[in-house]
Amino acid sequence: MFDEIMEKFEGSPSQQAVVRLLLERGFSINDEGRVVSGGIEIPDTQIAREVGVDRRVVDSTTEALLADDELRDIFQNISAVPSLMDLAPVLDFTVVRVKPTDADAAGIVARVTEIVAEEGHSIRQVLSDDPEFADEPMLYLILDDEPSGDLLKRVHDLPHVREVSF
Repeated sequence: MFDEIMEKFEGSPSQQAVVRLLLERGFSINDEGRVVSGGIEIPDTQIAREVGVDRRVVDSTTEALLADDELRDIFQNISAVPSLMDLAPVLDFTVVRVKPTDADAAGIVARVTEIVAEEGHSIRQVLSDDPEFADEPMLYLILDDEPSGDLLKRVHDLPHVREVSF
């Protein structure tokens, strides 16, 4: 789907940059064509500065997104999910990073969380990069405590897992 969205803007790398930012940050577009996070408007100048384009590019991009029925539905309903990853050290949680060999393979999250549960760890949050948006997608588990070496080895030995770290 990501490639299909980007193809609609293939003639404008600047607009593609705006679209990529909206998707990566989970920013949506309201009925007036304003970029928002929840109910908070984000000025076009801020979006433009972040991606290195003129603010008019942001305006034209949001207009184009709203004019397309399929894209309007996507960009009016996207939302950001708060992450505990940066807070983990402050809250004394552990972030386990799992790098897959094939992020599109089915069952990676299920098997990893099953192993974590079998070891008796509480999972505070599970996040994963979408393979269409990330060059090297990762699976992140935020745990209450540090995992054992045995847990890390069991996860590493799973099919489609290249690397495990915390």
